[in-house]
Amino acid sequence: MGTLNFTVDWNFILDCTIKIVASVVCGFVLGMERKSRNQAVGIRTLILICVSSTLLSILSIYIPSISQKTADSTRVIAGVVSGIGFLGGGAILRQGMNIKGLTSAAIIWTAAAMGLALGAGLYLQTLIVLAIVELTLILVEKLEHKFFPEINKKGLHLVFENAPVDMDRIKKTLETSGIKIYDQNMTRDLTRSTLILHYSINLSSMKDLEPLVQKLQTIGKLTEFSITD
Repeated sequence: MGTLNFTVDWNFILDCTIKIVASVVCGFVLGMERKSRNQAVGIRTLILICVSSTLLSILSIYIPSISQKTADSTRVIAGVVSGIGFLGGGAILRQGMNIKGLTSAAIIWTAAAMGLALGAGLYLQTLIVLAIVELTLILVEKLEHKFFPEINKKGLHLVFENAPVDMDRIKKTLETSGIKIYDQNMTRDLTRSTLILHYSINLSSMKDLEPLVQKLQTIGKLTEFSITD
């Protein structure tokens, strides 16, 4: 059995750092493109996946250099990576209009990659990845909320009786109240003369919904008002 070499190879450390930083840049660029198109996969998720893949790639090159049993060591890595994929997939859920758990699934995969790297003795490389992951989770989340508020989408459900109701006035009332509208669906029940409206919205800037309800009640007979994720 091969023995671990604890001598610090600074050229190897520098090479690994460059690869890891480059993976952060790639993940960030891809994440920005996805968020600009209003897709569920975010910046943090893609950075985590890219960094984890880079660390696993470094690990796959490093282990054969310290072990005579190359085939056995690579099979262990492949088994962990494929197995952790099922665990991460279980963390992804769809809640209403939003997909939850993508970042959590990526974190699970990142944790597995760091665990494998630590087991192989890549302590400094794992520390660099850990620092990048923590900064990504804290700082990039704020960036996403600031520049891509659509990630906070909610559904607004309104029901008016005694239709017809002025839909343009309803939309204007919502917008002047600070609500950003992304999409709108309308259903009219002719037998009961009821208008059902469902909006895809962002209301992160709103604190109190009662004034909005009162304004909508002046437009028509509002019988139902609900907001869901």
